[in-house]
Amino acid sequence: MKLIYIAITILPLCFGNRTAAQNARFIHQGVIEYEKKVNMYALIKKNMGKTPSSFYEQAFDAFKRSQPQFKQLKSVLSFSDQKTLFTPVDPKTASQGSFFGDEPSTLQGNIIYTDLSAKTSTMQKKVYEETFLIKDKTRKFTWKITDEKRDILGYNCRRANGIMMDSIYVVAFYTDKIPVPGGPESFSGLPGMILGVALPHENITWFATKVSDVPVSADVVKPPVKGKPMDLEGFKTFLGTALKNWGDYAKAAMKGFMM
Repeated sequence: MKLIYIAITILPLCFGNRTAAQNARFIHQGVIEYEKKVNMYALIKKNMGKTPSSFYEQAFDAFKRSQPQFKQLKSVLSFSDQKTLFTPVDPKTASQGSFFGDEPSTLQGNIIYTDLSAKTSTMQKKVYEETFLIKDKTRKFTWKITDEKRDILGYNCRRANGIMMDSIYVVAFYTDKIPVPGGPESFSGLPGMILGVALPHENITWFATKVSDVPVSADVVKPPVKGKPMDLEGFKTFLGTALKNWGDYAKAAMKGFMM
């Protein structure tokens, strides 16, 4: 009799857990809104170096008096059928001009289409007045998944540490409840959608602010078509030539344009 009672008590719990697992919602298409934040004060101070000139110090002081510490930019990622399209959202108000307003890493001019199954991408990238259409393989990352977890918009996300462009340290948080290995900008390659990214040494973050589980048609997720066509290596060569007379700032500019 006691064994029957135990069985009656345990079986509903087992079936209940099984039912909950079966009813778990996995999103395969939808729209994610992201916010990019750049710590302008930290970035400018780093680019100025240890012994900045009095001109740069005065310009930096003026910047801090007139501009907020964090620059905020919004973007949208539409995804469907293992394809994603990352699109910047134009700010509602134009940013005030400043001496430090054109730092490449603080801009958001990339429109990026990614075919995650084929591991290819098409990127429309603005470099000041010029527009390029870069078609190549998806960006390479060296990921190491950790046991650390973080809640983002109700999604249980796991942390992964990575390296991009051979030297840039990346911290990403992804969820397997959205089984699409994409993310904002060109971040990808994890077993689930990336909802949060931090580049600690670059003073930049991207975090999801809204996830919409909605149908997305193929007409929405399609590659951009405008721009001077080239591959990523050709674009890097072009930048190297264009920035050769930029002095010490060339390295930081190259990194910002390549991201």
